[in-house]
Amino acid sequence: MPITRTITIGSKRKTRTKAPAEPSFKRKPNPKGKHLVVVESPAKAKTIEKILGPDYKVLASKGHLRDLPQKTLGVDIDDNFKPEYVNSKDKEDVIKTLQKEANHCRDIYLATDPDREGEAISWHLAKLLDVNPEDNVRIAFHEITAPAIKEAIKHPGPIDLNRVDAQQARRRLSYTSPSPRDGLLSRMPSSACKKKHQTQANQVSPLWRVKQKKKKNRNK
Repeated sequence: MPITRTITIGSKRKTRTKAPAEPSFKRKPNPKGKHLVVVESPAKAKTIEKILGPDYKVLASKGHLRDLPQKTLGVDIDDNFKPEYVNSKDKEDVIKTLQKEANHCRDIYLATDPDREGEAISWHLAKLLDVNPEDNVRIAFHEITAPAIKEAIKHPGPIDLNRVDAQQARRRLSYTSPSPRDGLLSRMPSSACKKKHQTQANQVSPLWRVKQKKKKNRNK
């Protein structure tokens, strides 16, 4: 029968430091502007813009633009481990360029890579560019050819939030893993680490003793 021990550690809750909130961007679309398409690769952006023609402006996000913070825990443990994203410092110029162009264009299409990471990048782009992820804003280019691109642009859809949730769950797990180098313990206060080890030390694991009976040699 397993033994369960309840450990109560203190009665006061300390205020947890949260990542600073990023300033929100409010898009002001230009009805007479171009269609803005955002991909990940700068090389693909140039090729796709040539294919789509003068009515389209194609820019690149150059990968992820937001991530969990490095100096704080990054997830709200009191709110179902809700992630607290911040803009990547090395992508500030890219974000400003995209937001500036978003105000010059009439609408926005998010054409990041057609995989789980690409879906998450599109979701972050929607947050940064003031786009409703449930509107028909997501485009998937499965091949960079003129027929495929011109056909895909005709069939935008909403961002797949199930794939976004899957990517976020994976990211949170890797971020809060008990790795001493890059997991949760490296961002936990020393007192929290101590409590974690104390809890593990008080867990009781069942032990089994196995006896082996030797058979008598009947040939003797």
